[in-house]
Amino acid sequence: MSNPSKEQVNDNEIKTEDKDVKNVVMKGTVLNTQQYSLHDGPGIRTTVFLKGCPLKCIWCHNPESIAIDREISFSKHLCISCNECGEASPVEALRGQREECVEVCPTGALEMVGKEMTVEEVLKEIEKDRIFFEESRGGVTFSGGEPLMQWEFVYEVAKACKDRGIHTAIDTSGYGKWEAMNRLREVIDFFLYDLKHLDSDRHMELTGVSNRRILENLERLAYLEEKILLRIPIIPGINDDDDHLFAVKKWIASIGIREVRLLPYHKTGMDKYERIGWKYRIPDVPEPKDHEMQAIKESFQREGLKVKVGG
Repeated sequence: MSNPSKEQVNDNEIKTEDKDVKNVVMKGTVLNTQQYSLHDGPGIRTTVFLKGCPLKCIWCHNPESIAIDREISFSKHLCISCNECGEASPVEALRGQREECVEVCPTGALEMVGKEMTVEEVLKEIEKDRIFFEESRGGVTFSGGEPLMQWEFVYEVAKACKDRGIHTAIDTSGYGKWEAMNRLREVIDFFLYDLKHLDSDRHMELTGVSNRRILENLERLAYLEEKILLRIPIIPGINDDDDHLFAVKKWIASIGIREVRLLPYHKTGMDKYERIGWKYRIPDVPEPKDHEMQAIKESFQREGLKVKVGG
């Protein structure tokens, strides 16, 4: 787990007998903030997307959020080959992470993905939607990436939101230390918890990590009766077979989970892979049809679960 970065605020120093203690301010690496979100928890919300994720799901539709560091995205269709970036090609600029290339690009073909922000800067963005929070019983949702990778930063922002009476939620894969999750319970009102696959070996193949920690954390949260909405991506041929879905239904019911969202796989993020120089691994997997999602929904409902498709 990576800690959020800290930077010096100014040159003021507090003198001690043997050393200098510099004033510092906590910063996090934010992908973007999205206002008027309707599918990331109750009501109208501002979603704060943080960079960094220990999972590398083969269907990920936000691959630019996986690396915790800022990185360059290259949109080939915008490039006019002006060579203002000063490289042999924009691809070389992307590989070299040359920020100055982004600054001189006249068409926006090169874009820096990610921004370091302070707690106060993020709060300022969140506060813009306060009137919508109050009218819809909404709030802020921390997403990613995986917000547990920057959990200290999330904790500080969420605590400040709670102090201001703003409802807080987190969208997490659950892959992190329980100690971090347990601390976040102090300032998080609502958990959106993703479940990819129950089988550990298959989970490793699909995401690059074991699901042991994910399942253990979910059991602990459910035992503590936290407000949890379980979100299950449905990817045809990967995790939608009857045996797997039957096991999922039985297991989540056994630990007390009652509310589920089924998220149909989509390909809207495919073009992002080329922009950051990656290859999309499952281009031939089809999106599930509406009647297929409806059938899965009904099978979950028969287990006494409250289920919706999407969101």
